[in-house]
Amino acid sequence: MLPNIDGMSDSSSAIDARFRLLEPGEGAVLSEAIRTAYGESYDVRWVYDAAEVSARLAAGTYVSCVAETAAGELLCHEGVSFTSPSDAVGHSGQAVTMPAARGQHLFTRTKRFLIDWACEKGMAGMYSEATAAHPYSQRANVELGAHETGFLLGWIPASVSNDAAGGRRGRQSAALFYTKLNDGHERSVYAPERHLGIVGHTLELCELRGTLAEPPPDATLAERTELHVAIDADHNLALISVSIPGKDLQTAIAGERHHLFHRARLDAVYIDLPLDIPATALVADRLERLGVSYAGIFPNTRCDGDVLRMQSLHRVRIEANDVSVASDHGRKLLDYVLADLRSA
Repeated sequence: MLPNIDGMSDSSSAIDARFRLLEPGEGAVLSEAIRTAYGESYDVRWVYDAAEVSARLAAGTYVSCVAETAAGELLCHEGVSFTSPSDAVGHSGQAVTMPAARGQHLFTRTKRFLIDWACEKGMAGMYSEATAAHPYSQRANVELGAHETGFLLGWIPASVSNDAAGGRRGRQSAALFYTKLNDGHERSVYAPERHLGIVGHTLELCELRGTLAEPPPDATLAERTELHVAIDADHNLALISVSIPGKDLQTAIAGERHHLFHRARLDAVYIDLPLDIPATALVADRLERLGVSYAGIFPNTRCDGDVLRMQSLHRVRIEANDVSVASDHGRKLLDYVLADLRSA
C-alpha cells in the first residue's frame, strides 16, 4: 500500500546500507517491518502472514527489496507485486522505513535498487500509490522519474494508523504514479470525449505507448454489460471491473452502486472501463448521471492493459486542502479530478 515515508528529516548523513532481494523463506522480514510501522492497522492483510509472503516470493508473484546494515539489521523495505511472474508491469508497495533510519532517504534509495532490477528484467514499468495526506512520498516518486496518472479520492480507510496521515482523521486519498522502465506495446486508446484531453496528456507525460483513437464508424455495443465486482472489506470499498461495456452500462452500474452503498454500506466504489475497447468511448460518459467522476488511468489485471477509472463516494467528503501534491502536473490533474467530482 502506502509508504511509511522517511524523508521528513534534514539530516545530511547517509547510513551505509546494503541492498538485496529477500529469499523465499524470509517472509517474516516484511511481516515484522509492517508491525513495527503500522501495528495491526495495515490494510493489506496478507503481509501479516509470513508463510503467505514466503509463498509469494517463491512463486515469483512478489519481489521484496530490503536495505540493511552490514550486520543484517533491517532499515527499509520496498516490494512489487505481480499477477504472474511474466507481467510487464508491476505494482510496487509495502514501503516501510524503520524508525531509526528515518531522514536518510532510504525509501528513495531502496526503490531505486528495485527499479534498476525491474529495468534489467525488461519490465515496462511500475505503478505505485502514495498517500496524498502529505507530499513527501510523492516527491520521492517524482525524483525517481514517476508521474501521476490519477487520484483515488477516499481510498485509504480511517483505520490505517501511522505517521503518514499527518494527524488527519477520516478517509484519506492516494495519488497513483507510473514509472516507465522500458517501452511497452503500441495500442489504441478509446477514451470518452469528455476526458480526451486529460487522458491524452497523461499518456504523453508518462510515455505510455498508447494513441488516442476514435471508435470506428461500424463500432457496436453489446446488449449486456459484462463486469466483475470485488469488495475490499479492509478498505470498505468495491472495485467494479467492466470487461465489456454494453448498452445497459448505466443501468448495470446503477444497480451495483445502490447495492454496494445501501446494503453493503461501503464508503466508495471505483469503476474500471477498458481503454482498448471502442465501447468505452461510446458509453462511459453516461455514468456521470449517477454521480460517478474521473479518477485517472490505472492498471487492472482483469483487462488487457490500462483502464479508465471512475469513482463514486458515499458519505465521504473530500476537500482540496485534504489532498497534497508534489508536482505541477499533479496539481493540474488533482484540480481536474476535484472539478469533475463537484460536477458529478
